[in-house]
Amino acid sequence: MFRLEVRTSTPAWFNLALPLLAIGATLVLCSGLIALAGAGVLESYGVMFTASLGDSYAITETLVRAAPMIFTGLAVAVAFRAKFWNIGAEGQLLAGAVASCFVGAIPMPGALAMLLMAVAGAAAGAAVALVPATLRVKFRVDDVVSSLLLNSVIYYALMALIEGPWKDSFSGYPISPPIEDSANFPVLIEGTRLHLGVVVALIAAPLIWFLIARTTLGFRIRVTGENPEAARYGGIHVERVLLSTALLSGALAGLAGVGEVGGVHFQVMSDISPGYGYSGIVVAMLARLNPLGVVPAAIFLAAVMTGAEAMSRATGVPAFLSDVIQGTALLAMLVALLFTAYRIRRVGTAS
Repeated sequence: MFRLEVRTSTPAWFNLALPLLAIGATLVLCSGLIALAGAGVLESYGVMFTASLGDSYAITETLVRAAPMIFTGLAVAVAFRAKFWNIGAEGQLLAGAVASCFVGAIPMPGALAMLLMAVAGAAAGAAVALVPATLRVKFRVDDVVSSLLLNSVIYYALMALIEGPWKDSFSGYPISPPIEDSANFPVLIEGTRLHLGVVVALIAAPLIWFLIARTTLGFRIRVTGENPEAARYGGIHVERVLLSTALLSGALAGLAGVGEVGGVHFQVMSDISPGYGYSGIVVAMLARLNPLGVVPAAIFLAAVMTGAEAMSRATGVPAFLSDVIQGTALLAMLVALLFTAYRIRRVGTAS
């Protein structure tokens, strides 16, 4: 007979091993779906990761896909640290994309255009995130529900733009006008899509880690998340911290949209994001809300997304397996986190 027992301490190695265990469990669980599709498990996983990490071009494509998930993962990690449950990174990304596209379509020097696109995208994302934060602080509205529902509001506002004033009158396609060529992010390696935004995303992770771990604001965010009553007793204005956290979180998610417009698509369309905002939740949880862990977690999910299409063509396994892997990884990580607070102890039974 077994029971859960509260841990008095958790070994450091165990905390590091949890994400790896969650990923391993995810791949094992999803191998059943591959077998049901009639394909070889090892062959399918081999094709998936070879297509996403097997050569320099594949690696650059994976990094391009990882960049928006690094930003949304950081956005979620920051918000969850303060117990602000921001499920709206998808909408904040879309708002950032729209705002940066508006600015990028204005003729101006390239460096200035890229800077103003980043500012506009971050500001738009922050403004969207501020809505559920304000509703929670002022009216005690559940931020999970309000931030989640706001995603649909932003998406349909975007659709109204590209089906209305932004619609291409010549082709009839629901896409925005392209940004100016001068606003396109520089490509770092010729013949690939690796752009400046990827480098910015990689730099953002240690910067956010430093902010959370080494600054006064980061201390307030952590204390507010761990014990808001103690934070109030210590003189921290909890509501103000929540609003500041929401602004930072939304700005990071908005920058994900800026990168997609400036470095990948150069315009806005209905499918500019295949769910990067929601993937950011999985990334943040796999990283255990550690900004430094967000980068490898985002690269793992990007490798799965990039390789799933090649796996589907080679083995016949549906590409939707990448979505199943993301969802399973989140559930596996949540179960794994249970064992940081509890351990299983065998209880003897009297004969």
